[in-house]
Amino acid sequence: MSIELAGIRKSYGRKRVLENISLKAGEGSCVGILGGNGCGKSTLLSILAGVRRADGGAFLYQGKELFHDGSLRARVVGYVPQGDTLVEELTAWDNLRLWYDKGVLKKELDGGVLELLGISEFLKVTVRKLSGGMKKRLSIGSVVVGKPKVLLLDEPSAALDLACKERIYQYFNQYKREGGILLMTTHDMQDMELCDNCCLLKNGVLTPYEYDGDIHRLAKCLS
Repeated sequence: MSIELAGIRKSYGRKRVLENISLKAGEGSCVGILGGNGCGKSTLLSILAGVRRADGGAFLYQGKELFHDGSLRARVVGYVPQGDTLVEELTAWDNLRLWYDKGVLKKELDGGVLELLGISEFLKVTVRKLSGGMKKRLSIGSVVVGKPKVLLLDEPSAALDLACKERIYQYFNQYKREGGILLMTTHDMQDMELCDNCCLLKNGVLTPYEYDGDIHRLAKCLS
């Protein structure tokens, strides 16, 4: 199982945001996309998720073009944006019921992915009363209902405390062990340690970057 981005381009007027973006990722791997604020990381993920359209290029899964097959993309790709898309007035349980069959939901809460994410702890709480970490876990839990083979994650651990990060990392590591592919944008050093490969997005161009734990070197590359 593999994905490939090939020559993806995006401009807004005269501003070229993405220029010939290309990368490959294989089964059970995580690729981190690093870059400064406003460099186009979120734009890239939203294009892959089908929220925005690319000006050109391809997004391939097992050699099949996902830009031209929305139904296949919906089955194999899950997308967790920076902001949550939850219904604030509903409880965590009711939000999950928008996506899960009741029987499947109970199964996932009792030994499945939702148990791993610790969602049982706040099932009866309305979303507006949840912490940022709880909302992030709930958002991830909602997205993985169809067991997507590829997860697009836009700064998944931003502003989360250590306990919430630990829950989410446990799930990501399990997801990788089961053969899933993670593509994440991040500024977080702990996220980078989860990545098998990293790329740097700067001035619209994506280049390989070997993260060695030296955050000062990375900061210079981003400036």
